[in-house]
Amino acid sequence: MTFHRITRLAVVALSLVCCGAFAQGTAGGAGQPWPTKPIKWIVPYPPGGITDSATRMVLQKVQEQTGWQIVVENKPGANSLLGADIAAKSAPDGYTFLTVIAAHAANATLYAGRMPYDPVKSFAPVSLVGIAPLIMTATNNLPAKDVKELIAYGKANPGKLSFGSSGVGAAAHLTTELFKQTVGVDMVHVPYKGTAPALQDLIGGNIQILVDTPSALMPHVKAGKIKAMGMFSANRLPAAPEVPTIAEAGGPALQSSTWVMFLAPAGVPSAIVNRMAAETAKAVASPDIKGRFEALGIEPVGNTPDQAAKFLADEIAKWSKVITAAGVKAE
Repeated sequence: MTFHRITRLAVVALSLVCCGAFAQGTAGGAGQPWPTKPIKWIVPYPPGGITDSATRMVLQKVQEQTGWQIVVENKPGANSLLGADIAAKSAPDGYTFLTVIAAHAANATLYAGRMPYDPVKSFAPVSLVGIAPLIMTATNNLPAKDVKELIAYGKANPGKLSFGSSGVGAAAHLTTELFKQTVGVDMVHVPYKGTAPALQDLIGGNIQILVDTPSALMPHVKAGKIKAMGMFSANRLPAAPEVPTIAEAGGPALQSSTWVMFLAPAGVPSAIVNRMAAETAKAVASPDIKGRFEALGIEPVGNTPDQAAKFLADEIAKWSKVITAAGVKAE
């Protein structure tokens, strides 16, 4: 083979490699490379919670997979409306994304007509990252030892049971309202500014019931400070196999959760949305992320934009019915 022949082959091979690399980096549409600068990721909650932790875990993996630079910015306030508004009004160029949880679906009804953005039309769903089934816990001095006895006690003592929540419209609040509606028990809602103060009042016996994530409540169950009544899931969680489902504990077969979803501002090119969804799904499916999610009581998902959009629509419809039936009003 001549020198010129070898040279021509090398040039062709290099061209193919470059074309492939260019194709992988042109998710911006119209042949524009993306990303060419750091990506801003808004978490509309304080650092350290399950939303922030899950987001950072997944995005760290995405960065390892791609080499992209992603900067997480916590923008808490107004029941997540502040951070969501910032994201909704960002340029649809693929350099701003948002993490939302179940409260986003509830906000569509709670704040209908009063939000500076549309919870559906202002965003493009990217991927449902994971689902965290909720757990019902009770103060130790509650005479009921399981959900069946709780229902009986509640019916025999209408209005004497109180339940806390991390705030009006939170998944924990609406899940307990759904439980009340399903079993026909009258319990008084006591909203708090976060899970921590509600938990302290549960431990102290000032409220009787608290629903929240297993990661927030199970350490206190294991320490004997409160008792677990049941998990709002179809099956027992690997992270807490000793806790029965609500149905196993004598209640209705209710399933309810908070969840973590990635969104982009509406108008971001579909190529970018699809690429971020694919990288998210790949990250969530990795063994280390699955293991860390399991420890937090999160069931990993990682799906397509269309699947995420359908899930969000179903959640909005579900919680709209609960909110309307319970007469829940935003704070």
